[in-house]
Amino acid sequence: MHEIKHWLDGTAVEGTSGRRLPVWDPATGEQQAYVVAATAEETARAVASAQRAYPGWRAASLSRRAEVMFRFRELVDAHRKEIASLISAEHGKTVADAAGELARGLENIEFAAGAPHLLKGGYSEQASTGVDVYSIRQPLGVVAGITPFNFPAMVPLWMLCNALVCGNTFVLKPSEKDPSVALMLADLLRQAGLPDGAFNVVQGDREAVETLIDHPDVRALSFVGSTPIARAVYERGTRAGKRVQALGGAKNHMVVLPDADIDAAADAAVSAGYGSAGERCMAISVVVAVGASADPLVEAIKERVGRISVGPATDPAAEMGPLISREHRDKVAGYLAEPGAAEVVVDGRSAPICEGPGFFLGASLVDKVPTDSPLYTDEIFGPVLAVVRVDSYEQALELVNDNEFGNGTAIFTRDGGAARQFQYDVVCGMVGVNVPVPVPVAYYSFGGWKSSLFGDLHMYGPEGLQFYTRTKVVTSRWPDPATSEVDLGFPKVR
Repeated sequence: MHEIKHWLDGTAVEGTSGRRLPVWDPATGEQQAYVVAATAEETARAVASAQRAYPGWRAASLSRRAEVMFRFRELVDAHRKEIASLISAEHGKTVADAAGELARGLENIEFAAGAPHLLKGGYSEQASTGVDVYSIRQPLGVVAGITPFNFPAMVPLWMLCNALVCGNTFVLKPSEKDPSVALMLADLLRQAGLPDGAFNVVQGDREAVETLIDHPDVRALSFVGSTPIARAVYERGTRAGKRVQALGGAKNHMVVLPDADIDAAADAAVSAGYGSAGERCMAISVVVAVGASADPLVEAIKERVGRISVGPATDPAAEMGPLISREHRDKVAGYLAEPGAAEVVVDGRSAPICEGPGFFLGASLVDKVPTDSPLYTDEIFGPVLAVVRVDSYEQALELVNDNEFGNGTAIFTRDGGAARQFQYDVVCGMVGVNVPVPVPVAYYSFGGWKSSLFGDLHMYGPEGLQFYTRTKVVTSRWPDPATSEVDLGFPKVR
């Protein structure tokens, strides 16, 4: 059984702590590898490596940094199949789903390659007599990323591309559940020409995370995970004087009005509810059926759920794979065991594949879910779609706005006025109109509101560049020495 190593100073290195964390094959339930959890000392070595590399990488021209991103993009593209297969092997999602994740990650590399244009500052000539003022963006230094298991390629690419092209150096702590992709990305960055030490990977768990949060040389932290941990990372990191963006959990609602195309809405609900076995922060986990849409919508979703093929990624016919771990599968299944007043329309526990090895759970549909039920209040993060019935648009809007989370939402309707009013009124960071998973393209930015985001700036896109830089304003004057004099008054601009 092989060890998945750390990446320091441009090469893979073995861990020294002796504390092994298993990496499972979710499709078979068997352990396939392990990581040796990084100690505080090993994590500090990664930070020190990044700190040594920072002056040289910061001094590299914008054209040079963009060139590395261009080369990195071509290398990632050339290894699409290999990376997708690696994701599938450790996460369990189908190869097609993994390839889709990687395609969205590639968009972020492409955006970062445009940094020479995007990082231009402003210039004001003759702001005062003989005085010019201009602004420039400069990197922060060593920055760190802590990423979740559900997108082992895409989420790191959300962070590292903008961070590096801005001139920072980077330390990545990937999920210990599917850690191999991080090492492959590190090697591709090396091949693309990134200097040794500019990108490092530490495998591990809480000890590595806490070291990165507390280390005085780490200037900023990006995090994606559950809301309780996101809040803790944000509070601890900001107390240490760091810039922090911490993306938390979600409970994404899809509102279906009575005038909606029921078949299109059902297709969208199934796609967004069960893709990647529901282990997405942008998954639709609640369908809000308004008025007369409820009965035909539930029936249409039920019919489609019955056709979903669940199986390992090695099965070409599989549309949905297993969950990440046995513990998580059992936790998700527990919501179906105690549905309370809700009606379980399709019980994924009865899927034949659940009787075999692996961490499988079939797609589940639960109707008439009360809003005080754990099926509604909890972020289940699995293939369980809840249907809440309401009588009016106003009740649907109130339901979305009163929820703790504000990550993503969607509305399905043929009424342009209703859709426009919804996007105006809804308290949520990302909104889809007849689009079930409104993940912004790479040249916008990703992030929710309320308990779905801690921090002021969203992930990737223009806000990502803002997060990884700070603005400096320079006021310059080149006077004739003969005109110099002492003036204790307030500076004049006229």
